[in-house]
Amino acid sequence: MDPSANSIGCHPPHDIDIFDTLLSPLDVGNMRLSHRAVLAPVTRCRALGYCPQEAHVAYYEQRASKGGLLITEAVSVSQEGIGFPHSPGIWSDEQVKKWQRVARAVHGKGAYIFCQLWHVGRASHKYYQPCVDGQGQLNGSVSSTGNKVPGPWKVRLPDGVMADYSDPRPLKPQEINIVVEQFRRAARNAMAAGFDGVEIHGAHGYLIDQFLKDGINDRQDEYGGSIRNRCRFALEVMSAVTEEIGAERTAMRISPIIDHLAATDSNPVALGLHLISHLNPMKLAYLHVTEPRMTSEGLKPPSMIADDGDKSLLLFRRAFQGRLMVSGGYTRETGMDAIREGAADLISYGRLFIANPDLPLRFALKAKLCDGDRSTYYTHDQVKGYVDYEMLTVSQMAAQVECASLLTPSSQMQLQEWGVMPQEGVMSGIASL
Repeated sequence: MDPSANSIGCHPPHDIDIFDTLLSPLDVGNMRLSHRAVLAPVTRCRALGYCPQEAHVAYYEQRASKGGLLITEAVSVSQEGIGFPHSPGIWSDEQVKKWQRVARAVHGKGAYIFCQLWHVGRASHKYYQPCVDGQGQLNGSVSSTGNKVPGPWKVRLPDGVMADYSDPRPLKPQEINIVVEQFRRAARNAMAAGFDGVEIHGAHGYLIDQFLKDGINDRQDEYGGSIRNRCRFALEVMSAVTEEIGAERTAMRISPIIDHLAATDSNPVALGLHLISHLNPMKLAYLHVTEPRMTSEGLKPPSMIADDGDKSLLLFRRAFQGRLMVSGGYTRETGMDAIREGAADLISYGRLFIANPDLPLRFALKAKLCDGDRSTYYTHDQVKGYVDYEMLTVSQMAAQVECASLLTPSSQMQLQEWGVMPQEGVMSGIASL
């Protein structure tokens, strides 16, 4: 890591806004958030034996701030739902007990934490599918289809080798009911583990998304064909989970216009709007939408309305009648813009939060950000690239607070709530503006 990335200096603000929208409070479900910079669910491959480790406790505790919201990495609802090396689950009593330690640590910092629940579906490999049927045959991965994830997409194996995805088999109707109940059980287990809620992973080409997208779903039954039929499985999962733990503790992540893992759709806007129309009556805690950042030419600028005129995310924003969270390469400034312009209520940060455990504090102080080490994102090391990123020291925070006249009042008030800045510092900062 570059030591210079941890130096602190006073930087002129990009504007002199009286209100830093990222650091403004917001009611979300049963929570009263003090700011809107959320830890995005990012897979880190550190859960040996599918269980959270001691390092998980430290990792999430480091990223917890008073009144902040964290979303866990994707947590499998069953062993059949695994598709990454050393990714955690929440189907066993042992896993629940290990997650309890994580939740307690986060709550000890005054923060909230949601557990993201997923099933990878066809995005898996036979290595991860050890279960056998009554005839002693490997069950293999399951999906809405019998077609595997095509190349050039590859699956990561525990030894780091990138392999072709295995052939899936289509779920039978009675098996779909079993998977729905697995999501219900996982949500119940999440409550037993002390989580504040769950986010259902319905995005990025995993099982729920495999049912939603007509580029994958080739079924001829009540779960395929029309948009209504393709949304059926997703809505059955959401109904089961909200019935089990309450809508105010339930959220969903979707990506109608993302083609990750070859999850394409012929009319993604219509798909997203139909799904949202059925989510609205549920009154979820929030809806999490991934922005389409990637094109064949590279990375799009992170804006709610892409340069090519694609206004689909804005349409989703207008259609959803609750709190909307967005993700997709946002910075402090673009996150503020999205909230100020009404394009989103919350911004989730992945890579920035990996490299900057105290990201909300750095945002409030306008401090420099550290760069992440991409080579460690998916390793199994319990320390390097996981819990060893530096946090601001007391002296660094003090030096930045001296630049109070450059901080917005909401930043100063947030710092005062965190105990970083005395009350008189807040008032003098406001007066200077």
